[in-house]
Amino acid sequence: MAKKSSAQIKMPELRPGVEITWQIRTLAWILWPWVRLLYRVKVTGKENLPKDSGYVLAANHVTTVDALAVAFMMFFKLHRAPHFLAKEGLFKTPIVGPVLLACGQIPVFRSGRGNSDPMESAYKVLRAGHVIGIFPEGSLTREPDQWPMRARTGAIRLALETGVPIVPMGQWGTEVVMDTYSSKIFPKPWHRVNMIIGKPIDLSQYYGKKVSTEEMVALSDQVMIEITKIVEELRGKKAPTKRFVPSEHGLPEHGNFKKFLILKAENDRRAAAGLEQLPATAKVKGKKIVVRKK
Repeated sequence: MAKKSSAQIKMPELRPGVEITWQIRTLAWILWPWVRLLYRVKVTGKENLPKDSGYVLAANHVTTVDALAVAFMMFFKLHRAPHFLAKEGLFKTPIVGPVLLACGQIPVFRSGRGNSDPMESAYKVLRAGHVIGIFPEGSLTREPDQWPMRARTGAIRLALETGVPIVPMGQWGTEVVMDTYSSKIFPKPWHRVNMIIGKPIDLSQYYGKKVSTEEMVALSDQVMIEITKIVEELRGKKAPTKRFVPSEHGLPEHGNFKKFLILKAENDRRAAAGLEQLPATAKVKGKKIVVRKK
């Protein structure tokens, strides 16, 4: 079965008045034993959350299994339906894509299609009184010691457009199960993933007003400051004073930057030796460079 194109991916549909659908409940209980095999989740600060209304829950992003841990926490600890904005590739995959859409997950596009539909879909989730879980960094952190890096403005836009609170959350512990930008999993059934939910960030002075791009960036950074404070508490040490920005270090904004660095190092070696650069079809598999034939 061929994968769908970006244009063919539909947006999820909400059932009026129903937050936890049978599809979400079924998937949660199917995944429950697998999550428990990976780690156990502990959360504090639940009293900081609205109980019966929508909000944006913003967390730091360290590994690919973060979303699984946060979704598990939202369903089993908060008793709320987890809705996430996820990369489009997941929704192009047979079986996985339809299941995610049926459970209210929202695709985000990076090429070939704009994100007006996904943002409107997320607005509908929040206006219905549901919860959006989001990683404001937009990708796994590229900071060398796995600290939170710079944020994108999507989380703040969601909160301001719908008038719901944005709540910072720090989480730490999934890096023991899976390294950043790795696909290898090392289950640790008794290893604890700790999460601390902070107090909502007050955005009331901005509601109903036109907010400039500069203000959006500043507010997004404030969210990351609060998240970083929580992560410092979880890790028991201080984060770097300056927030890590990928572009300032010659890193791409998307994709596996470790593979990017392997390709860059090889091209630098070739340039120094006066050799031809790698073709655009070159990819990294494992730690080896593979050149695909056109």
